[in-house]
Amino acid sequence: MSSKWYVIQVISGHEKKIKKAIEENRQAQGMEDLVEEVLVPSENVAEMKKGEQKISEKRLWPGYALVRMTLTDESWNYIKQTNGIIDFLGGGKPVPLTEGEAAEILSDLQNRKDEVVQKHQFAVGTTVKIVDGVFVNFTGNILEIFEEKGRMSVMVTIFGRDTRVDDLEFWQVESAPADAEIE
Repeated sequence: MSSKWYVIQVISGHEKKIKKAIEENRQAQGMEDLVEEVLVPSENVAEMKKGEQKISEKRLWPGYALVRMTLTDESWNYIKQTNGIIDFLGGGKPVPLTEGEAAEILSDLQNRKDEVVQKHQFAVGTTVKIVDGVFVNFTGNILEIFEEKGRMSVMVTIFGRDTRVDDLEFWQVESAPADAEIE
């Protein structure tokens, strides 16, 4: 029997703790030959806060993890009885990912490992709503973006006049629907 990748549903926010528990208890339970690897799909996300870039790890699938294992009654019970495991995806008898699905997911995760994505994806001309500061609840269009500083300039309309609001941090705005009325 060969090992295959399975998706397990876990308590959201506890993915890493559950991964550690599965890996650390394998030997004591005689599962090291059956349960080979556990992955918590994640990516590195950069965000500017108070002028400093912070990089954090973000779960791609909160509440899920991947486990490569040879499915037997013993390995199935071992995974199911680990604290924090809800079930195998789909419930009932676990169905492995196909070779193609597994290869695609692993390739995607490998590509993401070395990348850092920006938490806030904005473009000049995009409509945003200001959610913090003097101009809270005003909607306007982005004029300029300063990625390295995590700041932008937005044009809002105040009393019928276009007003440029400079030095807004990314976290002070949120994307607004394209049909949002600019105030």
